[in-house]
Amino acid sequence: MDTLFPARATLAPGPAQLSFDFENFFLGHLPAQLQGLRALLAEFPADVVLGELGFWSIPALSLAMAPEERPTLVTLGSVPLLIQSEDTPAFGPGILPTSGEEARARNRAMNAEARQVFAALQTFGEATLKELGVTLSDYLFDAPFRRTDHYLQLTVPGFEYPRSDLPAHLRFVGTLPPSRTDDYEEPAWWPELSSGRPVVVVTQGTVANNDLNDLNDLVIPTVRTLADLDVLVVAATAREDGPALVRQALHDVPSNVRLASFVPFDRLLPHADALVTNGGYGGVQTALYHGVPLVVAGASEDKPEVAARVEWTGTGVNLRTSSPGSIELRAAVQAVLNEPGYRSQAQVLAKEIGQFDPFDAIADIIDGTVQTCRVGR
Repeated sequence: MDTLFPARATLAPGPAQLSFDFENFFLGHLPAQLQGLRALLAEFPADVVLGELGFWSIPALSLAMAPEERPTLVTLGSVPLLIQSEDTPAFGPGILPTSGEEARARNRAMNAEARQVFAALQTFGEATLKELGVTLSDYLFDAPFRRTDHYLQLTVPGFEYPRSDLPAHLRFVGTLPPSRTDDYEEPAWWPELSSGRPVVVVTQGTVANNDLNDLNDLVIPTVRTLADLDVLVVAATAREDGPALVRQALHDVPSNVRLASFVPFDRLLPHADALVTNGGYGGVQTALYHGVPLVVAGASEDKPEVAARVEWTGTGVNLRTSSPGSIELRAAVQAVLNEPGYRSQAQVLAKEIGQFDPFDAIADIIDGTVQTCRVGR
């Protein structure tokens, strides 16, 4: 994204970068997206439109048309809940919730401050929708939650802060299970995963890995910091040139490190004792699906909020930075490996995750909608 939009690379993670993303990636493309969707619906009068949180045509359709004049709208939540609530701090910095009236007063003040911070983006969003003949009366970031018929959050209740004021149409449907990769060709070092040494997997995910050979980012510091520990480190770089970039930065790869480009987590994480990650929502939940505790270091996109939920659930250590120092990183990995509480809590969430089937939940919503539509006709 920074290559296509060079201005984005100059913005610090946080409100400025998030506003840029919404103006350019989401709201900026909404007029063409909505036009395309309406053209498709004119040709194919669907009963249901299913999209994820960033598909802004769903709230636009909801605001533009009466329920009986449009398809049923189903939204999938693929990031932590960012709808404002008096029970939780404002979304973004990763502040943990606390209980009591004093905390609720703080949350209300933070939510009001967030609205001020994003006032220019709110104005941009209202103007964009007005051009489409739609009036946006909601706070911009609340609209995808409130302006849909069903909001299905792709996690379990145990990984999200409790709120007393969630919309009635919002429900938790569980974590997406990892995709199966039966045709994966295991590398020569794969048997070492069962050698008895603790296995530590490190990844920067698939989005925030532009600086994979940066000495201050996550993969390189982790590989260097754990070089003298009796662990097997697997660096899952998630890009074809990843291993070469890491070798270039390190010169000498430590003997306990194995480098990989794309490695399927459904095959790797059952062998892992810890995952060091920058906090992508999908990767973290995949680790918890397997009961693997975490060390999280992330500052961009929604990663501080994901890291805060790891801390809140006791399933890992939140380093509260995207560029941790070697002392902090080493201590966090050793804590996750040696203190059984982290793995125990990860296994508690794994058990809860196992009780949900998101595909069945989504299918039930769609099947029920289609049957209702047919009866109505």
